[in-house]
Amino acid sequence: MNRFVVAILLGLLPVFSFAQDAADSLAQVNEPVKEATIDDKINAIFQPVTDAVNTVIFFNAFKYNGSGVPFVLVWLIVGALFFTVFMRFVNVMAFKHAIDVVRGKFDNPNDEGEVSHFQALTAALSGTVGVGNIAGVAVAVSLGGPGATFWMILAGLFGMSSKFVECTLGLKYRKTNPDGSVSGGPMYYLSRGLAQMNMGGLGKVLGALFAVACIGGSFGGGNMVQINSATSQLVSVMGGEGSFLDGRGWIFGILMAVIVGFIIIGGIKSIVKVTDKVVPFMVGIYILGALVVIFGNITEVPGAFAAIFKGAFAPEAMYGGLVGVLILGFKRAAFSNEAGIGSASIAHSAAKTDEPISEGVVALLEPFIDTVVICTMTALVIIISGYGDYSPEQAVGGDLEPILLTSSSFAKTMSWFPVILSVSVILFALSTMVSWSYYGLKAWTYLFGESKGADIAYKVIFCVFIVIGSAISAKSVFDFGDAMIFAMAFPNVLGLYFLAPEVRKDLKSYFDRIKSGEIRRYK
Repeated sequence: MNRFVVAILLGLLPVFSFAQDAADSLAQVNEPVKEATIDDKINAIFQPVTDAVNTVIFFNAFKYNGSGVPFVLVWLIVGALFFTVFMRFVNVMAFKHAIDVVRGKFDNPNDEGEVSHFQALTAALSGTVGVGNIAGVAVAVSLGGPGATFWMILAGLFGMSSKFVECTLGLKYRKTNPDGSVSGGPMYYLSRGLAQMNMGGLGKVLGALFAVACIGGSFGGGNMVQINSATSQLVSVMGGEGSFLDGRGWIFGILMAVIVGFIIIGGIKSIVKVTDKVVPFMVGIYILGALVVIFGNITEVPGAFAAIFKGAFAPEAMYGGLVGVLILGFKRAAFSNEAGIGSASIAHSAAKTDEPISEGVVALLEPFIDTVVICTMTALVIIISGYGDYSPEQAVGGDLEPILLTSSSFAKTMSWFPVILSVSVILFALSTMVSWSYYGLKAWTYLFGESKGADIAYKVIFCVFIVIGSAISAKSVFDFGDAMIFAMAFPNVLGLYFLAPEVRKDLKSYFDRIKSGEIRRYK
């Protein structure tokens, strides 16, 4: 049995399970007892698996005031702090230069690669700027209060350094395929980079672990969670319960699957043709709406910032006190900007440049845009609009889903904005799905080989999961996908520690060559 057939069978196992479960549910329709829903049945199957994965991924490093602090979060925070100091605060020192590189001032038209710096940035941003910026912030503020926003911002600033290191390495150790396309990311810098340090065995293990987690994350957090949130918002705008799409989310799912399929069939070049237009547009719409709310309630802005700073350090803060709010803010930021996760380096490895550091400095802009700008604006809108109107139970899995909490906050100032927000959410979901399809595909082909068959197998399975994600709301499935995304951090950050010294050496060399004129401006 060749690798192509194995790839299809492995990828379709969850789909077969889903289909069998649906058949069992239909077979029991004549039973006198109340019928379990499809979601209930799927949850029953996935819950033990999800619980087992969560136990491993989110085991607590310690507890504070009754609240557990997941080790993966400590892993990401310590890594971000270490890389910030070790790279001599590259997140601050290289910020202006990063903007110049994105604007194409250092672009050499003869460099190898598939996409420009700006296109690589938008492709990676489209994978991080998603419903997490809308729904995730709502969870953080409703549970942790305004103070969680402060820690989200701080996490975004430190996360810039982690993103710099991993994206530099992604381009440095990328592989050029016979057809001219490139493959890169943690799978390659873990296996190739550590092999150069006589740790090839460890590198192969870490690369494989990352690839498996990345595939799981692409189907879950990068796909099903995105389409499900977009479907929920669309159903709400169309009238909620009793509306045409209520109970028929699969119709929207099929439409989105067709659109995504057309986009991803052409690979990264096709993806960036969409993301370099959609990302600036959707971010612009969302920021414009947030600014309207903020300036429409300008007198409340000082109080909102005061609540953010006061809540960040108040010992009586919500959700387990000061440390609880800190952890909640860092957790939402880590999930939103994915710094330390390693996913963005897969997109950045396709950039047209022979200077890995130049792509690393471009990448450090992502957590700033994603978390410091967009997440902060979302938090301000919710705080200004009265986050206290909603209880934590309503905001998390209760009467008011997180995505609808943010929508309701916008609606208090602009009653018509939920319709516009629906468009933004759909674009957020679309862009995130196409980017994560690329991440998952590169992890898939790393394991099963760079063949046409493996490529098609993954893309078909990915589109099938879009339809499933739009039709169900199985929490256990979504939790599994989220856990897999965080699982990517363990092998990735471990490898970054080993490879960090060579990145710092390359960083010094890069800026020395800019000062000497060896690396020159082209614009």
